[in-house]
Amino acid sequence: MSYRLMAMDLDDTLLTDDLTVTESTKEAMKKAIAQGVRLTIATGRMFDSAQRIARQIGLNVPIITYQGSLIKNLLDEQVLYERSVPAEAAFKLYEYCRERGLHLQTYIDDKLYAPEENDKLLGYANLSKIPYTIEPDFGKLMSHPKQTKLLIIDEPVRLDAMIPELRELLGHEVHVTKSKPHFLEFMHHEGTKGHALRFLAAHFGIPIEETIAIGDAMNDREMIEAAGLGVAMSNSVPALKEIADYVTLSNNDDGVRHVLEKFVLNA
Repeated sequence: MSYRLMAMDLDDTLLTDDLTVTESTKEAMKKAIAQGVRLTIATGRMFDSAQRIARQIGLNVPIITYQGSLIKNLLDEQVLYERSVPAEAAFKLYEYCRERGLHLQTYIDDKLYAPEENDKLLGYANLSKIPYTIEPDFGKLMSHPKQTKLLIIDEPVRLDAMIPELRELLGHEVHVTKSKPHFLEFMHHEGTKGHALRFLAAHFGIPIEETIAIGDAMNDREMIEAAGLGVAMSNSVPALKEIADYVTLSNNDDGVRHVLEKFVLNA
């Protein structure tokens, strides 16, 4: 099989634990691009955060952000694909979090909003290297028609326990997933990395069988299932390894480079 499109998750996949891309991986990526392969990133991060990394590593194609809810060109920042959380569901989630004292934040027009400044927000902003806006009247934001994503930050065990309850509360129009053990994320049901990968393949006229997807967490599940070759990192959660077609090396051992060399450059 000749693979012509590859989508890579960022955190714990393309990025090492110190949030960098190794020079050897960058070199392999350059060689693949020179061969006509389209490389993109598929991340839960907002566009503002993801695009800086994409530009640093030399990508020039549309990138998948917000778990698949937003695809934008890097060059002119044209929106190619966008899905938003229904306002009714967003308000239900807000009320659920308010009653239980949970930290909830939302993303509107590629800006991060939270009701108060706390350790959870500060830690998240430092990880993603993005600014944020405090909105004390947070409830009024729930009626906004373009909430790309909402996110709860809490202890992993607590988040895992509330997933079934929230899926029932919010219904089939909302996709619920975890990008990290302490991040529980909410998107439109068509705002997954799988939907985004299918859209981008069709946009380029590439059969889905000729795509590769690489990730490490359960928010990568949909694109790994959709891709012609679904790859899990060796540092992936066990459930992702079980459904992947191939398990590569870890994010600290050039796992992405290994996939490029095995399935693209030396194929």
